[in-house]
Amino acid sequence: MDLGVSVVNLSQQSLTTETPRTTEHAQRKAKQDTPQIFQKLSSRCAVAYNGEHIANMRLKLAPGLTIKKSLINGQGCFATRLFRRRRKIAEYTGERISDWEAMKRARGRRHLRICDVDGKWSIDGARGGNGTHYINHSCDPNAYMQTLYGHVLFFARRDIKAGEEITIDYEQTLLPDSRKCRCGAKNCRGTINKIQ
Repeated sequence: MDLGVSVVNLSQQSLTTETPRTTEHAQRKAKQDTPQIFQKLSSRCAVAYNGEHIANMRLKLAPGLTIKKSLINGQGCFATRLFRRRRKIAEYTGERISDWEAMKRARGRRHLRICDVDGKWSIDGARGGNGTHYINHSCDPNAYMQTLYGHVLFFARRDIKAGEEITIDYEQTLLPDSRKCRCGAKNCRGTINKIQ
């Protein structure tokens, strides 16, 4: 069945954007090769765990984005086309939750994919996200985030070429202030959170 959407296949070796038809064969093969436990996260995202490794994850990516291994941290969000300075890259999507629920979920997670909207509501990109939840932190980012009418949007701070990792300065997160930054920028402040 062709759903007409791009799907990202996250395997232990590589990340590729494929159509649903080509991933069906890979999914059948993965089921035969390794025992897996499936956990349904939302109507748009299903994850199969094999030990601690993610064997297969499907999500609908925002146009112009792909997910690949990052030199900064784990997986990152990369441009597949040119994004001009001050132009919108994408909207942060996922499950809308209260800030109280966000704090509760943050306690149990190693990787946070939660973005504050307005001090009352947050968005959990790990549940129904579009790839923007893989945007990593950098002390010298090429993009910035802006909230408009309850929507969290990413814009290019400068021209971002195809193949470049998209990064923002997280400034304040639910992570402890002691969490070290590994962005590698010349002006790296040493921590992810901006300490006053």
